[in-house]
Amino acid sequence: MKDLNLCIQEAVQAGTLLDSSARNLKLMLASATNSTVTESISELMLTGAWAELNDRFFRTLTFGTGGLRGRTIGKQVTRAEQGIPQASGRPEQPCVGTNAMNGFNVSRATQGLVAYVREYHSSKGEVGRPKLVIAHDTRFFSPEFAALAARVAAENGVDVFLFDGPRSTPQLSFTVRVQNAQAGIVITASHNPPHDNGYKVYFDEGAQVVEPHASGIIAKVNALESDYYTPLVATQQGVITVLGKEADDAYMSKLESLILDPEVIKSASGLKFVFTSIHGTGGVIIRPMFEKLGFKYTTVPEQEIQDGRFPTVKSPNPENAEALALAITKAEAENADVVIATDPDCDRMGVAVRNRAGKMELLTGNEIGSLMAYYRVLTLRKQGVITAENASRCVIIKTFVTTDLQKAIAVRNGLRCVETLTGFKYIGAKLGKYEKAVSLPAGATYRTLSEAETRSLRLQNSSFYVCGGEESYGYSAADFIRDKDGNGAAIVFAEVAAYAKFRGVTLPELLDEVYSEYGFYKEQNGSLTFEGAQGAAQIAKLVSSYASHPPVEIDGVKVSALRNFATEDFIDVEGDPIPKENMLILELMDGRRVAVRPSGTEPKIKFYLFAKQDTTEGKPFGVQELASLKVQVRDSLENLWAWIQQDAAHRSK
Repeated sequence: MKDLNLCIQEAVQAGTLLDSSARNLKLMLASATNSTVTESISELMLTGAWAELNDRFFRTLTFGTGGLRGRTIGKQVTRAEQGIPQASGRPEQPCVGTNAMNGFNVSRATQGLVAYVREYHSSKGEVGRPKLVIAHDTRFFSPEFAALAARVAAENGVDVFLFDGPRSTPQLSFTVRVQNAQAGIVITASHNPPHDNGYKVYFDEGAQVVEPHASGIIAKVNALESDYYTPLVATQQGVITVLGKEADDAYMSKLESLILDPEVIKSASGLKFVFTSIHGTGGVIIRPMFEKLGFKYTTVPEQEIQDGRFPTVKSPNPENAEALALAITKAEAENADVVIATDPDCDRMGVAVRNRAGKMELLTGNEIGSLMAYYRVLTLRKQGVITAENASRCVIIKTFVTTDLQKAIAVRNGLRCVETLTGFKYIGAKLGKYEKAVSLPAGATYRTLSEAETRSLRLQNSSFYVCGGEESYGYSAADFIRDKDGNGAAIVFAEVAAYAKFRGVTLPELLDEVYSEYGFYKEQNGSLTFEGAQGAAQIAKLVSSYASHPPVEIDGVKVSALRNFATEDFIDVEGDPIPKENMLILELMDGRRVAVRPSGTEPKIKFYLFAKQDTTEGKPFGVQELASLKVQVRDSLENLWAWIQQDAAHRSK
């Protein structure tokens, strides 16, 4: 150990090891009880892998408002980590490091969360032990991390409900509410690369944590520099209960209520889907739901294998064309109408649809969400659920970086459109607010009422959530889940597809009908990636540059307005304050808009570009007019993105 500490000191003096890395290395070595830790650090030092050591140790993986996310397999895998060969090809042990997803950080996170939950539970005067629900996806080490979190929580006095196998993130959200648990954990890194994993935390309403709980949990977790703890005596420990089919059935029963018009599905003769879970959790619920609802579908067998390598794709992200390639090939061969794909933890959904020429084309997250919003508002109005009298109590929720087409649909029909920061936790917080405003009948409990009953109550004295989502392929259409829901989105979009089939139009033609009526809205997203310790510094530099020296002109057009969400105070249409966030929105004189924000889950800085062409005095666009507008608007966005990339390259030097 002295030799390793001496190596650390010499590396700092030589400038090859950061001071923060040296501190964290010493802390981990001092508390290490696992030989993999010392052997891995020793190997990396002896081979002079200082860049790898800095990436692993330059910080302790920070527990933020969304939890943890980081590498669970190092760029350079040590012999001790590789261990016994695994059938999956993964190392036997996760990546050693304070800035990595491993047992060290999973234990710290769980200890901090449990400490906060127990205090919160006690402060409310509740009897018995607090409860925690834990789920995991199909990623490397996910089952092990979930089991470790369950053990740590139980040994620290919390009852745990642990799923018997991989389950989706939205099902975790739903089950937290069903079990009346104080919190939930899902082990996932969504659609990140195979070498990553993560730890997301949900609170008692089934949504990701927001203030004041977020700061309280973060403080508890980040105060722990070691993963060591002393378990409570056996009589004070919690009980671990395994969840299986009954939990799935309860979730599926609620999902069935998302269908607005079963007759449309029955009448959509010949409609056929190809579904792929891209090696993730989506097939657990979506396949039996499609069978239950009567949708005809096939799968991509090799992608239905739950495999953390995601071996058939470059990235398991359903917004990428490549991730849907196998499903599209199958759809073309089988003449299917729609491809539906979900990411590993099934909170996101992407689609490809057949156009009039018979070719499959991808829809963006904005287009998918807009079709859902259009159909649900149209159908609920036809059914008399949304009326002129109650429309103002109906709401569509979207993020600031999601298309304004959804706002146009809401406003034209008399609904509210509420805009939030990026992150479904903010949509979840709004749904929690609406639930609290409901006046319940004597003796009734909101969570045990049917969807029809809660909808009636919300329309009477609160707000009825019609649907909502994010441009990043996340959507929901009910408040019994407080996160984006790939399972529910697949069902809702399948009904939209059935409606188009019933009417004899393709989905792109249906989307053009929406544009013709509400205006043509187009978006383009871009990002710049900066990995590791150096990358984090570059992202911070760029963010600071945009905030302190924002452009006054972009692509030859003057900036007409600037909103800095990190420093300015904003309120939404309901009068609620918008939390502070590192995001800038720049509006141009020609109606285009640019939003800039660092990603909260990936080493990226993201850019969101918007352009639109409104209808004139409500007069719908003609076919040729719309076709011409599409070219003009798309060209303007491409020019805008080219300008932004050049400007960013200059700012990051």
